[in-house]
Amino acid sequence: MDIEKRVDELFEELVGIRRDFHMYPELSEQEHRTLEKICEYLEEWGIEYVKGVAETGVVATIRGKKQGKTIGTRADIDALPVVELNDLPFKSANEGIMHACGHDVHTAIHLGVGKILKEMEDELEGNIKIFFQPAEETIGGAKRMIYEGFLRNPDVEYMLSLHVMPHLDAGMVELKYGKLNAATNEFTIKIIGKSSHAAYPEGSVDTIVVAGYIITALQSIVSRNISPLNSVVVTLGQIHGGTKNNIISGEVIMSGTLRTLDPDTRVYAKRRIKEIVENIASAYGARGIVEFEEGYPALINDDEVVEVLKKTSEDILGKDNVKFKELPSMGADDFSFFLEEVKGAYYYLGCGNKTKGWTAPIHSGDFMVDEECIRTGVLLQTKALLELLK
Repeated sequence: MDIEKRVDELFEELVGIRRDFHMYPELSEQEHRTLEKICEYLEEWGIEYVKGVAETGVVATIRGKKQGKTIGTRADIDALPVVELNDLPFKSANEGIMHACGHDVHTAIHLGVGKILKEMEDELEGNIKIFFQPAEETIGGAKRMIYEGFLRNPDVEYMLSLHVMPHLDAGMVELKYGKLNAATNEFTIKIIGKSSHAAYPEGSVDTIVVAGYIITALQSIVSRNISPLNSVVVTLGQIHGGTKNNIISGEVIMSGTLRTLDPDTRVYAKRRIKEIVENIASAYGARGIVEFEEGYPALINDDEVVEVLKKTSEDILGKDNVKFKELPSMGADDFSFFLEEVKGAYYYLGCGNKTKGWTAPIHSGDFMVDEECIRTGVLLQTKALLELLK
């Protein structure tokens, strides 16, 4: 098959599919219409699938007629609670919800990949699994898909995924060896003291004062406890305490996020947060309690798979359009759960258009994509998957 020609033939259809998903976005764990539409296309094209994986996801399988490896690829399908600001014929019809992270594009790309590979199944040496994954933005649908056994039978040996990025023009990609995204931990800090009238502070343990010292001290984890060459982020995003301006607060609750790039640093930073909170609170006569919620692990690309992406991308796009990311991002993506299980890689697909001013960041209400990125994404994913089968 002339894959490039076939992608061109399918392009308008895939643009229409993307616009339909864009017009009817659904939040994490609520992707019911999205699920049904994906299944309709798979059914129409004769592609085997399992519906309702991780509740609102789908896993499609294309079984080659010849023996070989099984390669997986992931498309996240959920949207965000963002009001769309763009004036488009296919603007979001679901108030307050928008595909502001490009998951509509990811879904359309992978449907195109599935259709092309299904048409090639007689010559495929191995199998392809396509994970249409829910809840990337919240609870980590990838972990649920793995737990339900969909990396097995047949066993996936490599995984690929992509993410559109507006800082790159359509027709470009950005790759990175090794560490790409951070691990995440959400945490809650509770400070318990003693309330009293503001005029009689000697009878209180003022938790707002204690919180102030804790907030300041937590910044020392990054600045003084960890090497400046080892990226870590400790951010407090919320603080709640007090009931009235003349009452000393007896309880403060704060919450935040920890981002780290390697497992040892993750363990150490969690320990330091706990020590600082408990000891400072104790010094002021209060009690400090820290609770951590496990988020996503660090996303670490396999260099061998990145090499396959590099060669494929340069062959298709030319070397000038293949960029390498120098430093990792402290953002997170639950594709990392897949990469804990099998070798794989995650890369950035350009979707911006500087000439038209389409450079708004993901997760913003005016995020726009140049739909030419669909053509590039289908071509790259298809050819990279075929290379990995070899």
